Amino acid sequence: MRTDKKQKLRQLRHWRIRKKVTGTKDRPRMAVRFTNEHIYVQFIDDEGRVTLASACTTAKNAPDRKKLAANVTSAKKIGASAAEAAKSKGISKVVFDRSGAPFHGKVKALADAAREAGLQF
Repeated sequence: MRTDKKQKLRQLRHWRIRKKVTGTKDRPRMAVRFTNEHIYVQFIDDEGRVTLASACTTAKNAPDRKKLAANVTSAKKIGASAAEAAKSKGISKVVFDRSGAPFHGKVKALADAAREAGLQF
């Protein structure tokens, strides 16, 4: 499949998901984005248009940040650190936004690690 076709299908999936998933102050949206090199997680209040907490592989407080990449093992570590960042801000329940990515592999590993760390989806 051509690259531009893949990107278009991913964008359509992303829009379809975002129509249904919104975050509030009590239950923010946990937005996950994977690039070729990094993983980004944000906890977003869509009503107030504010990012409440975040975690990524490029953050200074990320453990072993030089060794982190966009793979399953790093996704587990970032999922746990994202859950800790959310817990420190008083967030325990979230709505999961996978940003158009299929729910397996890295996305599933990150979600499972966040659940194990105490977040409720």
